[in-house]
Amino acid sequence: MKSASLQYAGVLADIALQQEVAETFSKQLEQLLSLYRESEELRKFLASPAIPRPAKHGVIEKIVDRMSARPDSAGASKILRNFLFVLADHRRTQLLPEIAAAFHGVLRQRQGIAQADITSAVELSAAQKKELRLALERITGKKIETRYATDSALLGGAVVRVGSTIYDGSVRNQLERLRERLASE
Repeated sequence: MKSASLQYAGVLADIALQQEVAETFSKQLEQLLSLYRESEELRKFLASPAIPRPAKHGVIEKIVDRMSARPDSAGASKILRNFLFVLADHRRTQLLPEIAAAFHGVLRQRQGIAQADITSAVELSAAQKKELRLALERITGKKIETRYATDSALLGGAVVRVGSTIYDGSVRNQLERLRERLASE
C-alpha cells in the first residue's frame, strides 16, 4: 500500500502548495493524525463498512470544523475535509498514518528542503552548526533542516546523512580506511 499512500501524499502536497496553505494543512494533518491514533473508536468507525457514507461524512465535518477555528485555515480545512471524504469513501482510512508521513516528505521535497542528520563526536558550537548547514546547502542545492546527535565512538569529525547520501568525515572512518589500505599492501 506504500504506492497508494505516496500517490495520495503527492496529490495532497500539490494541492496544498497550489492553494498556498501547505503549512496550515500540515499542522491540521498532524492534529488529525494525533486524534486518529488516540481514538480506537474513531479508527473503527471510519474503517467500518457497516457505517453509511453520510454518517462518516457527518463525523468528518464535525472533526474538521473543530480543527478550523482560525480564519486563515479555511482553505486547508476544505482540503482536509475532502481528503478524509475520499479516504472514507474508498475505505482507505487505515492508510492515514502512512499518507501523513509520506506527505511531509513529499512536501519538503517539493519545497526544496532536505533533512540532514548530523552525528558528531562532540557537541558542535553554534558557529560550527551554521557553517556545516551552509556547506550542505551549497553541496545539495537545497535548504537544509538539521538534527544533531553525538556519538563518542566516532572519535572526532562527523557523519552526515542527507536522504540516502552519507558523508562520513569521522576519524573512525578515516582510521578504518587507513587500516584497509595498510592491510592490502
